[in-house]
Amino acid sequence: QVQLVESGGGLVQAGGSLRLSCAASGRTFSSYTMGWFRQAPGKEREVVAAISWNELTTSYAESVKGRFTISRDNAKNTVYLQMNSLKPEDTAVYYCAAARAMMTTKSDMYSYWGQGTQVNVSS
Repeated sequence: QVQLVESGGGLVQAGGSLRLSCAASGRTFSSYTMGWFRQAPGKEREVVAAISWNELTTSYAESVKGRFTISRDNAKNTVYLQMNSLKPEDTAVYYCAAARAMMTTKSDMYSYWGQGTQVNVSS
């Protein structure tokens, strides 16, 4: 089992920045594809970004390209999501997830999920 715990959410004004962190358990963290997903009120869960275990491949939702950056530090068992130029439509609960698979952005392929952290962006 993999345990994931997100942190770093909060309330910011449009144009501001936040950095989300996801702490994972176990020495096998480095073998997983890691992703960030979000779910806004009344909307379906959607992928935000994903990164392969060796950091060679990243993927971003079109709506966040150029504003968000996903990264990971395997030595610290941690994955990050740097969010800049935040917009009100970024308001959502953000979830960290791990997949025992090749690089993927499909939520059904992710086996482990954190509890989520709330991000609110005011206009």
